[in-house]
Amino acid sequence: MSTVEVAPATDLEGRGLTAAVTVLATVVAVVSGLTGALMAAVSLSGHVFGAWASPEPLSPGLIGAAMLGVAPGLLAVGRARVWEEVRTLVLPTAVVLLGLLTVSLLNARQLQVVRGGSLFLVMFSLGWVAVLGVLGLLALGCLARQFLEPAHPSAHPSAHPSARPPAARSVPLPGWSKPFMAVLGSGWFGIGAGLLAVPGFWAALVPWHVDRPDAQALGVWGIALGVGVLGALAEDDLTRLRPALIALPGIAVAVAVELGVRASAVHWACGPALSLVTLVGGLLVAGLTGQWLLSRHEAPQA
Repeated sequence: MSTVEVAPATDLEGRGLTAAVTVLATVVAVVSGLTGALMAAVSLSGHVFGAWASPEPLSPGLIGAAMLGVAPGLLAVGRARVWEEVRTLVLPTAVVLLGLLTVSLLNARQLQVVRGGSLFLVMFSLGWVAVLGVLGLLALGCLARQFLEPAHPSAHPSAHPSARPPAARSVPLPGWSKPFMAVLGSGWFGIGAGLLAVPGFWAALVPWHVDRPDAQALGVWGIALGVGVLGALAEDDLTRLRPALIALPGIAVAVAVELGVRASAVHWACGPALSLVTLVGGLLVAGLTGQWLLSRHEAPQA
């Protein structure tokens, strides 16, 4: 049998991954994992726990579950060597950091630190805004530094950049997966944009009780997931998606557990509930299928 050649990451034409992005991803992974685990766990117990006063435990629980689920993928960023391998996860992470900070500030009157409440919730709310502010600014700085990093072409080093062919895709996405990825990414992005931009209308379609900050925060995550999935489609190379392929099933499983335990709060007999199940299942299928296809290409073949 012939051997399938898989180009290593270092052969990809692209930018070297800066230490700033690696450190940022690690810090966000730790903070996101710990905070998300706390929010998800308290929600599973049936109590509301978040930076603002939510009408139902499920919304902060889902936000926490997504934060927890993405952490393993962010930790995997440190094993990458070029920017192209991680941008489908790092860019959506920046969207989440800056988006949640914006939502928190736009709905400042509903923050626990403004409304008042238990000391722990007030301190958590204050820390939430402070940490998002610091990490959001660091994300902007790290991305600016990353985009200033010069590209390192893998071939024809003497040729002018405009004359070089684009880097070959080592393990391109199968043709049958592309329509699925396009629908999945567009679905998440469209729903997220609606919840963020017009929460008064779209919040009524969420199959559980949400208020404005809940709807907008969930919208931020929807946009980030859409950006990540559509970005993966644009990359068209499984070797460039390793951290994202870890994050997708992590988010899907964490969110599914939260929805399963808090199932009584969801109005399942409606179209939006079915759409949510389909979209979450799509993340799981995309992540696991991508990992399986990549492992098949990288496994030694006789």
